[in-house]
Order: sequence, then C-alpha cells, then structure tokens
Amino acid sequence: MKFIKKIGLVLLVVFIVAQFFGPEKNQGDLASIEAFLTETNPPENVKLILKESCFDCHSNVTRYPWYNTITPINYWMADHIKHGSKHFNVSKWEGATVKKKDHKFDELIEMVEAKEMPLPSYTWTHSEAKLTDAQIKLIIDWAKGVRSNYGSILTYE
Repeated sequence: MKFIKKIGLVLLVVFIVAQFFGPEKNQGDLASIEAFLTETNPPENVKLILKESCFDCHSNVTRYPWYNTITPINYWMADHIKHGSKHFNVSKWEGATVKKKDHKFDELIEMVEAKEMPLPSYTWTHSEAKLTDAQIKLIIDWAKGVRSNYGSILTYE
C-alpha cells in the first residue's frame, strides 16, 4: 500500500509542476482573417458559422477556453490547432495561389458535407460549433460560389 501512495504522490507532484509549463498559444491578429473574408465575401450568417466552428483551429486566432490552462489538455489542444491550421489556415490566405485556394475550398466542401468538420472532439466542448443541416447547406452553397469564382479565374490563366 505504501508503494501505491508513493506513486500517487509522485504523480501528483509531476502534475502540479507540469501546470507551470505549456505550449505556445495561437493568438495572432484578427486582421489576419480580413483578407480571407474580403476575398471570399461570406454573408453574415456564414461569417458567424465560420467564427464559431472554424476559425479557432483554422486561423492564427484562437479563443481559448478556461480549461486550456490545464496540462496536459493544453498540449492536446495545441496539437489539434497545429494540425488544423496546417491543412487550412485562413490567416495565410493572402499569399496562396488561386489553384491552392480552389483546392482548399474543394476540401472544405468535402469535409463539411461528410460531417467530418468540425471535429467531434471540438464540438463536445463547443456545442455552438456543431453544424445543423441548414448551416451545412449555407456553408456548402457559399463555398461552391467561391469555387465558381476561382474556376473562372483559373480558366483565364
């Protein structure tokens, strides 16, 4: 029994010490999203959906919940954000080619239609991010319109 208590005490000390360390936060400038919003021109209802369901992981601006201060949760979240923004980052939209932008919107449509985005691990704690069928349709229709614009640009290149 003493052995188990010692292990428990050591784990508790490690947990407490770990709270003083954490990953770097993803807190960029909101202005980094403007180029994406200006170019893709989402209607207000779509902007709200993007803000609630997408931008935390797919931009350089993340709204962190209170539990992000707890290690190891903060490392798990940082990893999700890193992977999300690696695949699709609206904060880096301005420098991308039209071909790449078109491809990203193709992926967006595919992932949202398949209900693979937003991730269930995100919507567990962000219930407002869970998309209804009507919201999915709004996003898909807007994204298809954006792709149509990119398609007409690509035909002239």
